[in-house]
Amino acid sequence: MVSLAKSQYRANALYSRFATLLAEAVKFGTVGATAAVVDLGGTAYLHGVVGVGPLKAKAVAVGLATVASYLGNRFWAFRHRANHSLAREWIVFFVLNGLGLLIAESVIALTYYGLDQRGAIAFNAANVAGTGLGTVFRFWSYRKWVFIAPPVAPVTAGETRDLATAGQPGLGR
Repeated sequence: MVSLAKSQYRANALYSRFATLLAEAVKFGTVGATAAVVDLGGTAYLHGVVGVGPLKAKAVAVGLATVASYLGNRFWAFRHRANHSLAREWIVFFVLNGLGLLIAESVIALTYYGLDQRGAIAFNAANVAGTGLGTVFRFWSYRKWVFIAPPVAPVTAGETRDLATAGQPGLGR
């Protein structure tokens, strides 16, 4: 009987962790999709229509997307993780976005300058691939260094958490 209760406790704890991660990932993805429109669309417009260089176009578009991304992540996706000053989060967020930009620009630079593939399809493919790699880095790094999880109370046997409110203190329990 004790092992059954222990198994249920472990299952509830695992579900709680997964539900929180899934809820954050879905919200992060929604915010990211919005920022991607600004990033990818802005880069394509600046480089393809206006004629700005590929790396400069990417940097400007990422700068604008970063502001939109910070606001969406801070006040929606990770709002339950508000346990640091906004100034600290803002600075760390922008530093990590700078690293994400370097990842994306490395892919663009390799394609555009290293492989001498300068057509629109090659540029946009490199832009999307670099943005994808940068996004994986950002999700991991935001959770680790920017929007740090508050201490979580242990889940007791028989207790579950709702996916819609997972990770929010006092909700979903």
